[in-house]
Amino acid sequence: MAVEGSCHCGKIAFRAEGAPDQAIECNCSHCQRKGFLLWFIPPETFTVTGDESAMTQYNFNTHKIDHKFCATCGAQPFARGRMPDGTEMVAVNLRCAPEFDRAAIQIVAVDGKSF
Repeated sequence: MAVEGSCHCGKIAFRAEGAPDQAIECNCSHCQRKGFLLWFIPPETFTVTGDESAMTQYNFNTHKIDHKFCATCGAQPFARGRMPDGTEMVAVNLRCAPEFDRAAIQIVAVDGKSF
């Protein structure tokens, strides 16, 4: 199975291989404001299929995650960074995958305010 999605205007599109069974909903200042629903995957299972030149990036706090977003519509379909143990990852925003059934997975609340 693959999950496909994009930013709102469609310039930044992606394909993520795998079948999520859960996603996190974090309450940190960034995730809460943007309403992310994140699925963390290895970078080798993720492909940008749209225009990478349409992306810009935002870093905050510890600057360990590159939050990628569309310079045109502002939607943030994914981020790249490292897990706490140093493993590279991609955080896919499942809210940017309109065909994915988010009701079929477990949503795990994460207290990112405390990190």
